[in-house]
Amino acid sequence: MNTVKIRDFEIGAGNPLALLAGPCVLEGLERSLYIGREIKAITQRLGIPYVFKASFDKANRSAFNSFRGPGLEKGLEILAQIKKELDVPVITDIHTEAQAKPAAEVVDILQIPAFLCRQTDLVYQAALTGKPVNVKKGQFLSPKDMRNVVDKILEGGNSNIMLTERGASFGYNNLVVDMRSFPIMRSFGYPVVFDATHSVQIPGGLGTASSGNREYVEYLTRAAVGAGVDALFMEVHDNPEEALSDGPNMVYLDKLEDLLKDALSIYNIVRKHLY
Repeated sequence: MNTVKIRDFEIGAGNPLALLAGPCVLEGLERSLYIGREIKAITQRLGIPYVFKASFDKANRSAFNSFRGPGLEKGLEILAQIKKELDVPVITDIHTEAQAKPAAEVVDILQIPAFLCRQTDLVYQAALTGKPVNVKKGQFLSPKDMRNVVDKILEGGNSNIMLTERGASFGYNNLVVDMRSFPIMRSFGYPVVFDATHSVQIPGGLGTASSGNREYVEYLTRAAVGAGVDALFMEVHDNPEEALSDGPNMVYLDKLEDLLKDALSIYNIVRKHLY
């Protein structure tokens, strides 16, 4: 399996389970820093490589007037400050080809949102930056279809690829996780990530906003790690009820450490069977 090198650690091929985590969207510097600092402390205690995540723009909100974030310019300034002050790598989403280059100048990993994973020009421009690219599998795709996404990135001369499972549409306003997805996508030879919080999202469940069932995050996390993943993706907040986006499916900050301990215990058992 190929590995993805992020600063001083690698993801994949039996390396330590990594965590990509932070608030859904940047809610100002101070709160984002606080959440990131607390997650970093947890991951240091557990020996988990950590990447801070947050979006500068949530371009796919349910309603026109929903909070989207600070935007590209201000958002990248905040991410740069977080990267410097916490001394951790960062990941953020891009939604247009024009965002790829400026984002790559700041962040360590570019992320392609699930709804945009088939957008050839977007995926290709992200690949051309040379930065690692994490692509979320669309809710409308089978895991086998992600082979085509991998090929698009390889066409850009970039083999620093991660593939993320975040559930598949099941009727309306519901997602399910097919655990077969992990070995199927792993067979392409690149690290696989489980998005534990978007997988319990209920898109549009509140009418003008998405809802979610965070009480199932721990169950799906344990199952996904058992099925074989190289990293976990989680949206985390100190008070999800106050979160400006995706609150119903976000993990409480004070619940994160116990959840990661469980995940690590399972990972240490299954990884010897995977590599």
